[in-house]
Amino acid sequence: MIKEFQEFIAKGNVIDLAVGIIIGGAFALIVSSLVEDMIMPIVGAIFGGFDFSNYFIALSPEVTATSLEAAREQGAVFAYGNFITVLINFLILAWIIFLMVKAVNNLRRRLAAEEKVADVPAAPPADVLLLTEIRDLLARK
Repeated sequence: MIKEFQEFIAKGNVIDLAVGIIIGGAFALIVSSLVEDMIMPIVGAIFGGFDFSNYFIALSPEVTATSLEAAREQGAVFAYGNFITVLINFLILAWIIFLMVKAVNNLRRRLAAEEKVADVPAAPPADVLLLTEIRDLLARK
């Protein structure tokens, strides 16, 4: 059983998957910071200086706070501003992944086209063609 586990771990796909998950998690944090720290403040300034992250609807009469964190401590809230921020995070992340997949697909197409060109045999030199024509003429006589 230990040997099977070692073979499983040694396969390239498992390592590639682990690396992809780690890099994806780090990349998601970068995109989250980009949205929360750079994009949302600009959007808030354009739309009158409000911060989406503190937009919520109180679901309990006990909630009187004006910030989302304080409101969550007081009771249930419907945090639609936070959802908007997360949705923008997702859209940016999906767009970047789309661009990356598109670039990889273009690279694969270019490599496939180069392989097709490499597979086509080169034309024989002119002297070989001439000798072939002479041979064919002599064979017909």
